[in-house]
Amino acid sequence: MIEVFLFAIFALVALAGAVVMLTARNPVYSAMGLLVTMFAMALFYVMLDAHFVAAVQILVYAGAVMTLFLFVIMMIGVDKKEERVETIPFQRGITFVVALGLAVVIILAGRQAWVTGSDAFGSPDMVGTIETVADSLFGTWTIAFLSTVFLLTIAAVGTVALAMFGPTAVQSTDEEEGA
Repeated sequence: MIEVFLFAIFALVALAGAVVMLTARNPVYSAMGLLVTMFAMALFYVMLDAHFVAAVQILVYAGAVMTLFLFVIMMIGVDKKEERVETIPFQRGITFVVALGLAVVIILAGRQAWVTGSDAFGSPDMVGTIETVADSLFGTWTIAFLSTVFLLTIAAVGTVALAMFGPTAVQSTDEEEGA
């Protein structure tokens, strides 16, 4: 019974974070709403006895990815005034209809029998453990994992290069060649 109560509370927290993320006019507030949702998801993982996945959720997504999002938001400048004119006709109405349809689908899916928790997979001791995740990650998904690591490393090096050698460095080189 306590699990249902905790799930309901964290589900409301996750939904509140998602609503803040979607409705906030300030991108920093929107990123904070996403952060709240990520923490609530980590608590769902803990309730499913997947403590390692919960720790990865907090460290990687709530930590590193959100830091990257906030860095990009700060780089693009949130202090500039923006036009608040809707360019798509009937944008709010279309969004409301799509959200209502999604809510109906979620409610209909929630009425079905769901199998959750560590008992659903046969061995309650092996779900979400480091051994299970490592076997899958470095066994079945090795190439995809290493490709992702390689891609993220290239992105990090590119970001540092852009930060160090920004537009001012390129302009000064062009001016020196013309002189």
